[in-house]
Amino acid sequence: MSTTLTERPAPAAAPREASARRRRTRVFALAEARWAAAATVAFLVALPLQLTGVSAWAWAPLYVIAYVTGGWEPGWAGLQALRDRTLDVDLLMIVAAVGAASIGQVMDGALLIVIFATSGALEALATARTQDSVRGLLDLAPTTATRLLDGGDGHDGGASSGDAREETVPTEVLTVGDTILIRPGERVGADGRVLHGASEVDQATITGEPLPVPKQAGDEVFAGTLNGTGALWVAVERDASDSVIARIVAMVEEASETKAPTQLFIEKVEQRYSLGMVAATLAVFLLPLAFGSAVTGSLLRAMTFMIVASPCAVVLATMPPLLSAIANAGRHGVLVKSAVVMERLGQVDAVALDKTGTLTEGTPRVTDIRPLSGSGLTEADLLTLAAAAEHPSEHPLARAVVGAARERGLELPVAADFSSAPGIGVTVTVGGSAVAVGTPARLVNGAGDAVSARALAVAEELEEGGRTAVLVERDGVPVGVLGIADRLRPDAAATVAALRTLTGTSPVLVTGDNPRAAARLGAEVGIAGDDVHAGLLPQDKVEAVRRLEARGRKVLVIGDGVNDAPALAAAHTGIAMGRAGSDLALETADAVIVRDELATVPTVVALSRRARRLVVQNLVIASVFISGLVVWDLVGHLPLPLGVLGHEGSTVIVGLNGLRLLRDAAWHRAADPNGPGR
Repeated sequence: MSTTLTERPAPAAAPREASARRRRTRVFALAEARWAAAATVAFLVALPLQLTGVSAWAWAPLYVIAYVTGGWEPGWAGLQALRDRTLDVDLLMIVAAVGAASIGQVMDGALLIVIFATSGALEALATARTQDSVRGLLDLAPTTATRLLDGGDGHDGGASSGDAREETVPTEVLTVGDTILIRPGERVGADGRVLHGASEVDQATITGEPLPVPKQAGDEVFAGTLNGTGALWVAVERDASDSVIARIVAMVEEASETKAPTQLFIEKVEQRYSLGMVAATLAVFLLPLAFGSAVTGSLLRAMTFMIVASPCAVVLATMPPLLSAIANAGRHGVLVKSAVVMERLGQVDAVALDKTGTLTEGTPRVTDIRPLSGSGLTEADLLTLAAAAEHPSEHPLARAVVGAARERGLELPVAADFSSAPGIGVTVTVGGSAVAVGTPARLVNGAGDAVSARALAVAEELEEGGRTAVLVERDGVPVGVLGIADRLRPDAAATVAALRTLTGTSPVLVTGDNPRAAARLGAEVGIAGDDVHAGLLPQDKVEAVRRLEARGRKVLVIGDGVNDAPALAAAHTGIAMGRAGSDLALETADAVIVRDELATVPTVVALSRRARRLVVQNLVIASVFISGLVVWDLVGHLPLPLGVLGHEGSTVIVGLNGLRLLRDAAWHRAADPNGPGR
């Protein structure tokens, strides 16, 4: 893929055409699911009636319904493919099913049709959901923006004093050089740079950072991010079609398209198998006729060949182990979206982990409470004072401080005269004292007294440890410092160690957070410094994944945010954390950790490896049975009942062998670091 991100066409281009295409995809997927469901219901009703000896008049029409509802779509598609001089396995399965019915094996053919109809419907539904979620990402960006005219860049009070005219315009008409006003609480309408103003911007959707980032003149902002309590005047630097959020959509779609070569390879195999089987069946029928055999005997031998060579056992050789593993994983909180994904999970030999929301819980918490000597405050006093000041604020750091006070059962005094300064902090009056809580360097304002120096030293120490430092002042004098950080998941280090054991390589950390915090967390979980990659935008994460793949690795990416979606799509396999994961990450990922338990990742990888081993076992069993029956039919005289018995016997054997992974014991063995699943 040599096309760069900036060279790609706008994902938002031709919205009417894209919307119509999505509607057609959804309609087709829903219709296919309904046909498959009808076929399955008819089959499940007919089967017990047949097995209990009820008259054929009761169950035969139901099998006919299963054939028609489940088989018409792949049959029609196969006929259309014949017009293009191609022959696929779907059509072959319909022919085999009809052939089975023609010699009395109606249930055999119906089962084959139900399997293929169901798998096709699931694939169509998954495709429709993914397309909707990818395109829906563009909804993060607002549809309108406030554009300033007459030089309204916010300097010298221009925009706020009425010197500039404002107009509300669609965001797609914004061009490079326009100036837009972002009011408090609004989403940023375009990528650009701050001309004037100060605020904090929540840009977790782009960078994954857990805390809002202070923005002031000269700082970059991204479309779709959420402005905080201040106003920003922003100069647009990218058209809507080239915004970061639009490029994320482009990358997800581009990465999804890279899976097409694998599909093309599968289609080539299907084509060769189909042609070979059709040719062999015709040969089995026609060659004996050429040497004077009776038509009835030749037809019976050919139909027997069609039955015993039917790949039902091969289909079941693959699906039961993988579907059983999917069901088992689902019971333990891991949603694996398809059998293909379950198989690919067992192939991974490198892992890339996001930081915020993946290795960490994604919610900032107070980790340190440091009263300054001479302040006369205890930890409880300092936390009470800070929480009282932060209580009116909606800032994530404020919520963390208030939450810590509530956890300790502290009673908060009433605060008055609340005011907030974006990028600096808040000030209130508590018990007659002026209390300020905020950024240490800006609150002390360069004061050189000993108390301020101690406060800055404590703040620097906390920041060196990867925490966000918050200074508390009373009547202009620093009285303490709070440390706030996103808490590490309890199972993070054990998960990293288990993944290292499984893959034989150390996992890498890819995050949009600052390098200091990333390095500290990497050291805590056992990821070496060279494997920690920080300050990454979405496209940087994709590049990190591609560098690993360029070394021949099959990469598993684990993340939770919108900013992780391109990497999830670009990787060999992607897993999303489900509890707080973004909609796009959940849809783009191949699997979802529903219960938010990171430790289930190595377990499901180990379970996948067990499933793949069972697939190999089943393929060997199926191949031995099919080849043996085919040889018998070709060189000897295989009675049709015996051929059907051998065919069904192999199907039952491989099916039961694959279902072993349904048991909870299989999950627990996979979870054992020293178990066979490893």
